Amino acid sequence: MPDIPPSPDKRALRTRLRRLRQAVPAAVRKRAGRAIVRIALAQGLLASKRRFGFYVPAKGEIDCLPLLNRALWLGAECCLPVVPRARQRMLWFSRLGDGPHWGTNRYGIPEYGHRRFNRLRAADLDILFLPLLGFDDAGYRMGMGGGYYDASLAYLRRRRTWRKPRLIGLAFEVQRVARLPRDPWDVPLDGVITERCYYRFSNAGVAPRRLAG
Repeated sequence: MPDIPPSPDKRALRTRLRRLRQAVPAAVRKRAGRAIVRIALAQGLLASKRRFGFYVPAKGEIDCLPLLNRALWLGAECCLPVVPRARQRMLWFSRLGDGPHWGTNRYGIPEYGHRRFNRLRAADLDILFLPLLGFDDAGYRMGMGGGYYDASLAYLRRRRTWRKPRLIGLAFEVQRVARLPRDPWDVPLDGVITERCYYRFSNAGVAPRRLAG
């Protein structure tokens, strides 16, 4: 875990975490892609009857495509996020197989599907695998600052029992910090998979289950 003290300056913290993520060696990145598949299977997260949300990795994010491909091979329904028009923040999710169209959003990230296809909201997913810059021991996540996941998952703050989707972050171990600065709109994760283990979170804090990575 990097020695990064809590700081209200989110911009500076994002810069430091981004550099740590970018510095992960290529060999570690390759192993991590395989490790998160193994850990997700061991935790029973890839059931074929579930509907999953994934992402297309960019800017040093951990590669979730091996995990997505394994879920597809198991017969699961897999979806990718679609960034909305300017000044909007609610993500749509496009089902792989609904159409043949790939495009590029305004951030230069590939997106699947065409705007006329039937799309889903986050609440329609069973498990959402999220990218992140950092996560802490209470399950809070720091993203890139665009606010898309915050807006799309805001309804979960009003839920005390039934919560859908389960939120599973995907990260390198170096992205773990003791505590992140928090805002009222932050929604904690249910778990994080790194190349080393699975972290399961609860109101009592972090309860990591160590699996070989």
